[in-house]
Amino acid sequence: MALADLLRRTTLLDRVLVLALFSAALLSLLLLRPGERGELVIVEQGGRIVYRAPLEQERTLRLSGPRGETVLNIAGGHACIVSASCPHKVCMGMGEIARHGELLACVPNNLLVRIEGGKKRDGDFDLLSR
Repeated sequence: MALADLLRRTTLLDRVLVLALFSAALLSLLLLRPGERGELVIVEQGGRIVYRAPLEQERTLRLSGPRGETVLNIAGGHACIVSASCPHKVCMGMGEIARHGELLACVPNNLLVRIEGGKKRDGDFDLLSR
C-alpha cells in the first residue's frame, strides 16, 4: 500500500534519479572498500626510513623530531601515535592504522608512518602514478 502510494506520487524522472543515486552509492562502496590487512609498519622521518618491522611485533617507539618527541605504539596488529609534542596533535587524532596503504603523519616532526604488505588490489596506485 505504501509503495503503491509512493509510486503514484513520483514521476518517472524521480524514479530514474533515485535509481541512479542508489547505483552510484553502491558502486562507490565497491570501489572504496578498505585494503587488505598490512604486514609491515614503516616509519620515515625526513624522507629516510628509520624503522621497519612486522606489524604483529608489539612495541613502543619514541621518535625525536624538530618539535620534540613522538610516541608510536604498535600493538594488536595496529599502529597509532599515542603522544606527540606538536602543537595541534592532529597525528594523535588520526587513530589506528592496520591496512595496506594507510598512513599516519606528524608534519611538524617530519614523521610518516605507513603500512605495507598484504595483497594489493587491482588498480592500486602509489602516490607517484596517480
